[in-house]
Amino acid sequence: MHADNKPLIDQPSWVGRAETLEKSQLDLGFIPLSDCAPLAIAYEKGFFERHGLRVTLRREASWASIRDKTMLGIFDAAHMLYPMPIAMTLGVGGVQCPMVTAMCLSLGGNAITVSNLLYDEMSGVASDFNSQRESSARALKKTIEARRRSGKGPLRFGVVFPTSTHHYELRFWMASAGIDPDADVKVLVVPPPGMPDAMRNGKIDGYCVGEPWNSFTVERGWGKTLITKQGLWNNGPEKVLGTTKTWAEQHPNTHQALVRAVLEACVWSDQQENREEVASIIAQQRYIDAPIETVRMSMLGQYQYDLDHPPQPHPDFMSFHRYAANFPWHSHAKWFMTQMLRWKQLEEVPDFDQVAGQVMLTELYRSAARELGVAAPTINEKSEGTHQDQWVLEQATTPIIMGTDLLIDNRCFDPSDPMGYLNERLARTKR
Repeated sequence: MHADNKPLIDQPSWVGRAETLEKSQLDLGFIPLSDCAPLAIAYEKGFFERHGLRVTLRREASWASIRDKTMLGIFDAAHMLYPMPIAMTLGVGGVQCPMVTAMCLSLGGNAITVSNLLYDEMSGVASDFNSQRESSARALKKTIEARRRSGKGPLRFGVVFPTSTHHYELRFWMASAGIDPDADVKVLVVPPPGMPDAMRNGKIDGYCVGEPWNSFTVERGWGKTLITKQGLWNNGPEKVLGTTKTWAEQHPNTHQALVRAVLEACVWSDQQENREEVASIIAQQRYIDAPIETVRMSMLGQYQYDLDHPPQPHPDFMSFHRYAANFPWHSHAKWFMTQMLRWKQLEEVPDFDQVAGQVMLTELYRSAARELGVAAPTINEKSEGTHQDQWVLEQATTPIIMGTDLLIDNRCFDPSDPMGYLNERLARTKR
C-alpha cells in the first residue's frame, strides 16, 4: 500500500488472521463503468493485499456475463447491478440462484441521453422544453404523440440489462409523464460501452446508462443528456458487491475480508482530494478505456448535459461512501421488488421482508464497518422521497449525515407498505 494511504484504524483486529481465510486468491468481475472504481482502487492502492487477499480483476462486456460467471463460480464475487442479486434470487428472467450482497458500492452515476435528432424533435413539439429539468419526460410524451399522428414508428431506447437500475429508472421517468414503456416505445438491451455507437449508428434513439458513456456521447456531439439519476431518485443506489449465497456460506472469513477491503476503498475514493487520482486510474485501458477528460468531469462533481452550455456543478453525481452509501438497505431491495412487479417481471408478490433479509447481509456489513471504525446504521430500513435537504440519521453507531432522497414522482416510499406504494403507482397510471 502506498505510504499516503493511512489505515482507517491504527491497530486493525484482523492483522495476523490471514491464515483463517478460506480462500485468499479471488477472481472478481467488473464492467467498464466509472462505478467500478471501488474495485479498481482496492486493487491499485493495496487494500486487497492489506486484508490478506490476492485479487485478479476480470473485465467483462455485459451484465449477462457477470451474472452467469458469478453464478457458475468462475467469479468469486463481482461488481453487480443493485437489483441483480434480488432478481436472481427470485428467478426473474428465468435464471434462479440464491444471491447475497453485504455492501452497496455507489449511489448515483446514471443519466438518460438522447440523439440530436430526437432532442430536436422534442424541442419542436414542446416550446418550453428544457433538457435539464423534469419537463423532459413530458416533452418526450408529446413527441411520441406527434410521431404516432404522422405514422412514424416507435422510438427505441437502450438499457443495460432487463433487471438493471437503468431499466427501472428509464421506465420510472417515462411513467412520470404518462408514457407506457411497453406500448409507446421499444426498450432494447445494449451493453454499457456499446451505447454511444448504437445511438450514433441509429440503432437506438436514446438510452439510460452509467458514466462515462453519457459524457462520451455528449463530448463527441452525438447527443444530449436530458436528466441524471439525481433528478430521478436523489442518491439512489446503483451497484453492489454481489456473490452467490453458497460462496458466502463457504467462505465467511474471506467474504468479511473482501467487504472490509472494498469498504476501505470506497471511503478513500469518496474523498474529494482523491477523486482526480480515481479518475486517472479507472480511465486506463484495463478498466474503462476512455479518455481521462471524459471520466474526470463527473468524478470531480461537474456534469455537461450538452455542448451548448458549460458544465454544471453536480457534487453528488456519484457517491462511493458518504450518506451511508455502502449500507445494504432492506428498503432499497423492497423498492426494486415493487418495480419488478410493476413491470410484470414478477408474477407473484414476493415476501418482501424475507427476500430482503436473505439477500441484503446487513450484519456482515456492520461487522466489517465496526472493525474499520466506520459508522453504520443500526436500522435496516428507511423511507425514500421524504428529504429535500440533507438530514442526519440518528439510528446509527455514530450519527450519519444523509443526502436528499426525492423521487421524480414526488411520492414517498414507505418500506413497511411496499404494496401500498405500488398500488398507488398503478392507480395513477390508469387515470
